[in-house]
Amino acid sequence: MDTISPIFISHGSPMMMLDGGSAAVAWARLAEVLPRPRAILAVSAHWTTRVPAVSAAPTPETIHDFYGFPDELYAIEYLPPGAVDLAAEVADLLPGIAVDVRRGLDHGAWVPLRYMYPQADIPVIQFGVLPGATPEAHYRLGEMLQPLTARGVLVFASGASTHNLYDMVRDAPDGQALPYVSEFSDWLVDALDRRDLPALFDYRRQSPGGERAHPSEEHLLPLYVALGAAGAEARSRVVHRDYNAAALAMDAFAFEKVGAGDTAN
Repeated sequence: MDTISPIFISHGSPMMMLDGGSAAVAWARLAEVLPRPRAILAVSAHWTTRVPAVSAAPTPETIHDFYGFPDELYAIEYLPPGAVDLAAEVADLLPGIAVDVRRGLDHGAWVPLRYMYPQADIPVIQFGVLPGATPEAHYRLGEMLQPLTARGVLVFASGASTHNLYDMVRDAPDGQALPYVSEFSDWLVDALDRRDLPALFDYRRQSPGGERAHPSEEHLLPLYVALGAAGAEARSRVVHRDYNAAALAMDAFAFEKVGAGDTAN
C-alpha cells in the first residue's frame, strides 16, 4: 500500500463551492497526483474540541456550518461513507481520545474534498483541533498519527495560512493581498522550507504579522498536525499560492519524504 503525503490546504470561504478559482484547480490536480487513499482523516479548523477527538459516523452528514450565504450553498451535499475502522486505528494510536459517532463533515472538509474527490467514494472521518493547545502540541499529535500515512490514509489538514476576517476586502481581485498577509505567507513558506520548527511553533512572536494574521489560532493548527504526521524527514512542497479577499492567503502544501514525487504546481 502506498504511503501518502499529508497535505495542508487553505479552504477559503464557503463561496469557494460556487467558484473555487485557481485554488480549486490546484486541489483537483493534487488529487490526481496523490496515490488514491483508502480513507481520509480530515483535520478541520471548524471542529474545535477541548480534548483530542475523532469522528466515527458510519454515514457522515454534510454540515452547513455557515450563515448568510446564497441558498444554493445549503442545497449542496457531499456524502462519502464514514470510516469506523479508521476511527478505531486513530483511537489505538491515541489512547483515551474521544470518539464522536454523530459528527458529520463541516465545510472545512467537504468543500475542498468535493473538488478533489467529487465521486464521494473515499471514506472520510474528522479529527478535531484544540484551540487551548499549542502548535507544538498539535505537531506531537500528528507525530502519533504518522503510522496512518503508510496504511493508505490521507491526513488532510484544512485551515488557512492567514485568517483575519475583519480585514477582508470583499471586492479585492484575486492575487491582491494586504502587506502583512503577503509578508506572513512568505515567512511561512520559508520557515516550512527550512523546517524551522522552533520558529513555526513560536510564529506569533517570530513571524511578521503573525498575531494579526491569526487573531485566533484554530485555522493554522491543522497545518501542525499534517507536518507532524509527515515525519521528521519530510519536506514541504508548495502546491498552490494565491490570495482571496486581500486577507486570506490560499497557500497549500504537501509534506513529502525526501525523494518522493513532486506534487507542486
